[in-house]
Amino acid sequence: MTYARNRAIGAYGERIAADHLRSLGLVILDRNWTCRHGEIDIVARDGDTLVVCEVKTRTGDSHGTALESVSGRKLASLRRSLAAWLQAHGVTPDGVRIDVVTVRVPAAGGPEVARITGVA
Repeated sequence: MTYARNRAIGAYGERIAADHLRSLGLVILDRNWTCRHGEIDIVARDGDTLVVCEVKTRTGDSHGTALESVSGRKLASLRRSLAAWLQAHGVTPDGVRIDVVTVRVPAAGGPEVARITGVA
């Protein structure tokens, strides 16, 4: 796949993930926020809990599942980015959580979305 195609599929997956989270009652606060530690795909509020969501979009599992691609290194980067987001926005939530939202885009049919809460 080309770089442009991968970016387009990733952006599509993030839109699908944001819509899915909204349908579950989460409020989207920020998308694609970057800092020196990396990027946060989605920052949302789930009641009094601030949620950082890593979105992984795949068209197949030939390179492993979307969840398998979230490494310990990536989680550490998300934790540092979360701390930077909280500081930059002056927010002190009652709780914080990191979720992973996976979006599978099959060759036919609509996208399949799954959310794994509290991965870190």
